[in-house]
Amino acid sequence: MLQYSWVFLFLAIIAAIFGFGGIAAAAAGVAKVLFFIFIALFVIGLLTGRRAA
Repeated sequence: MLQYSWVFLFLAIIAAIFGFGGIAAAAAGVAKVLFFIFIALFVIGLLTGRRAA
């Protein structure tokens, strides 16, 4: 049990470094762009997709 607490402490420190360093904002921006690209591709796929006979 104590080993798990050390692992979670280490993960929390890594997350804090990334979160406080501005990397999280950049990752969120990339995620937004990818989200809209895939939504557009999904809609295009729905409109032009083949239907089984």
